[in-house]
Amino acid sequence: MSFGPPPGGTGGNPFEGFPLFGDLARMFASQGPVNWDVARQMGMWIATEGKPQGNVDPIERIRLEELARVADLHISDATGLSTSIAGGVLSVLPVSRGDWALHSLESYRPVLEKLAAALNQADEPEADEGDDAGAQFLGDLGKLLGPVLLGLQSGVMLGHLARHSFGQYDLPLPRRPADQLLIIPENIDAFAAEWGLEQDDLRMLICLHEITHHAVLGRAHVRGRLLRLLEEYVGRFHVDPDAVEASFGEIDLNDPGALQRALGNPETLLGAVQTAEQQEVKARIDVLLSAVVGYVDHVVEGVGTKLVGSYDRIMEAVRRRRADATDGERFAGRLLGLELSRRHYERGTAFVRGVVERAGDEGLRRLWHSDRELPTAAEIDAPGLWLARIDLPD
Repeated sequence: MSFGPPPGGTGGNPFEGFPLFGDLARMFASQGPVNWDVARQMGMWIATEGKPQGNVDPIERIRLEELARVADLHISDATGLSTSIAGGVLSVLPVSRGDWALHSLESYRPVLEKLAAALNQADEPEADEGDDAGAQFLGDLGKLLGPVLLGLQSGVMLGHLARHSFGQYDLPLPRRPADQLLIIPENIDAFAAEWGLEQDDLRMLICLHEITHHAVLGRAHVRGRLLRLLEEYVGRFHVDPDAVEASFGEIDLNDPGALQRALGNPETLLGAVQTAEQQEVKARIDVLLSAVVGYVDHVVEGVGTKLVGSYDRIMEAVRRRRADATDGERFAGRLLGLELSRRHYERGTAFVRGVVERAGDEGLRRLWHSDRELPTAAEIDAPGLWLARIDLPD
């Protein structure tokens, strides 16, 4: 499917030339809280930059499967965790950017539907506000535009993530239980070429990274905790009628691109409001994410330095890549409260290092035993406190 000229880079207008704007009536006729057709088309269009995509070469699958088998054995040994979360045999699935976006949209769907439900509830005016023009405006506009807005912005988020991600855990959102890892060879190879890296070394490191994340997020209590926090975050959005009305009030109906620019802005949907309750939830999300990425980096370093000859060189490139948030990561942070920054990695690394210095790798393995062992906000910055608490009797 060809959607015309691609956007002019990640900083351009993501909706320029997007065909659905030629049929607004069909867009607004969507049933349900999210227009999934819009989401799929927008995600595919941005992921592929509006160009046809081919299938991944079968040789890519064979080579990645060989690397993943080696990585799987080493990660299982290093962590003591099962790398299978669905009772099957772990495998990798090399996919194109467009296919990654479509697969991921389905995986993100439960959280996005929670977000839609929260926004729909927020759109309903209170009984004593029936005469309030702002509330009435938001209620009417939300019913009309809400599914389209969320579909568009979900597609934008996944499309941009597809152009940057190596695998499915660059953004560590738990997916529906399955023992198949999505890998994007096109992105891996482009990064290797950009930095002059050995292609197979980088692929091995990506396999280690993905499998370790899969093992940790596959723990039922870890997965459950993170999903509950994300659902709590999206459920606490407060829509500001004045902010939404202002966003649409500035649209110049004589400018064909004005509506596109408004719909391409996350603040149009969310009303520029992030509540204090959300900030508190996000702080708890940050603690868990810091523990996850700090642990994953520790395990990957221990295994990677043995298996990957150019480990140090690759990790220097990866650290620089992490320094700048992409458009997709910014959307995910704004919509879902799920973002990773240098602070998360530094905080997680310091926690893991502190635990290992005091209790060794065996002590660190206790991190994922049960929900009780997950660190608190105070403990993530003071690993000695965490060790003292988990040694206390219930």
